[in-house]
Amino acid sequence: MLIDGGHLRALANKAKKTYVPDFIEKFAHSCKSADEDLFRILYYDCAPYVGVQKLPVSGMDFQFQGSDKWLHELSHKDLFAVRKGVLKFRGFKPKKTPVSSPAQLSDADFEPLFEQKGVDMRIGLDIAAYAGNHSVDRIVLISNDTDCVPALKYARKAGLQTVMIELPGVRLAPELLAHCDFKRGVPWP
Repeated sequence: MLIDGGHLRALANKAKKTYVPDFIEKFAHSCKSADEDLFRILYYDCAPYVGVQKLPVSGMDFQFQGSDKWLHELSHKDLFAVRKGVLKFRGFKPKKTPVSSPAQLSDADFEPLFEQKGVDMRIGLDIAAYAGNHSVDRIVLISNDTDCVPALKYARKAGLQTVMIELPGVRLAPELLAHCDFKRGVPWP
């Protein structure tokens, strides 16, 4: 089972779920069907961004701080392995657009913009590795990122079955559905 943490976190937050390691573990196990044995649960995410950046209006330094303690805790749960990407700061964006009165803007009118790097590649590499060494019969993927399509195609050509997990209120990308064997709807735990 491979979990795109950024995808799962965004949907869980939208559904007002408390996103902690116990929730992630419970969710992962709810995605398994009765006839499946879990080999491993690979969780892909980034630690929170830590660094100093200039605020967009005042130019004052702002310290971003966070802890990856929860990722460490998750990695100690049974069957879990955490694969870390990097979170890059890409600037600030207006909270609301269009901006009505630029002269009256303050730092509070902006939110930081971050980008995950390396997560999709790690998911693809792990799918390809499992397909190449035939250590599993089925890949269960929790993601909606079409960057996974080439890896899914490769896994199917290598004889693995692929399952895409669809969460309540979310439609999987058609490109992903075209390259999976099964779509499995899973409710929130």
